[in-house]
Amino acid sequence: MLETIDGLASDRPVLIAGPTASGKSALALEIARRHGGRIVNADALQVFADWSLLTARPPQADLDQAPHVLYGHVPFEAAYSVGDWLRDVAALPAGPRPIVVGGTGLYFRALTEGLADIPATPPEIRAEATARLQADGLPALVAELDPDVRDDIDTANPMRVMRAWEVARATGRSIRAWQADTPPPLVPLDQAIPLVIDAPKDWLDPRIERRFDMMLDAGALDEARAVLPRWDARLNAAQAIGAPELIAHLKSEITLPEARARAILASRQYAKRQRTWFRNRMKTWHRLAATRL
Repeated sequence: MLETIDGLASDRPVLIAGPTASGKSALALEIARRHGGRIVNADALQVFADWSLLTARPPQADLDQAPHVLYGHVPFEAAYSVGDWLRDVAALPAGPRPIVVGGTGLYFRALTEGLADIPATPPEIRAEATARLQADGLPALVAELDPDVRDDIDTANPMRVMRAWEVARATGRSIRAWQADTPPPLVPLDQAIPLVIDAPKDWLDPRIERRFDMMLDAGALDEARAVLPRWDARLNAAQAIGAPELIAHLKSEITLPEARARAILASRQYAKRQRTWFRNRMKTWHRLAATRL
């Protein structure tokens, strides 16, 4: 357990992972203020231009205090993968040391372990995967993955399952076979300061509820209304927690209180999956107790 950030080296990359609503962005900003650095987004939904409130992107007041990059730079309709993110990180111009912060475990894994150069998925394969998902459901795609792949990905996440299925279908090799041929990482773990926020359920759940209410008060429903004409549940951006529920309300399918309740539940379930990933995959990272931040 790391008890304080006061003594952090100022010349090494800092990596901050944590579940949703655990305070990781605030921690990143505090480190940048005290020790310097450029905050780099490692959240797979905060990259999309149309989601600011709903994905809890840093507000302007935070942006004014430290440089932030890779937030809101991807169009709503675009597909965006962990490989795209890693290429964006590699292409960043020279600048202050990075403070990489987010809740997407695959991004940190790619950054610190490297990522295989898997060929792009042909459009017709992606269309086939989407059709299969709609016709047969997620379990059917999961069942067709190699056992080692099923054991290693979040099988409740349609994006991850479809990606693994598409790679196998397009290349004849599993995504794990491709990943065995991995180049050196951009940021080796032993050359960074890796921090993971430990946020227990009974502490985090009320924060998740309060934060979603704050999003609603700030205009998250208007944000969803703005993308409604372009809404497509198959898009990467459509996976934002709370988005399907607010869209369903705007389509008069459910009431706003129902949308709120479902979104909060989805966020808590997502946080549970994140905690499981961090516990299993980040055993050597320094742990910070969220209750003491």
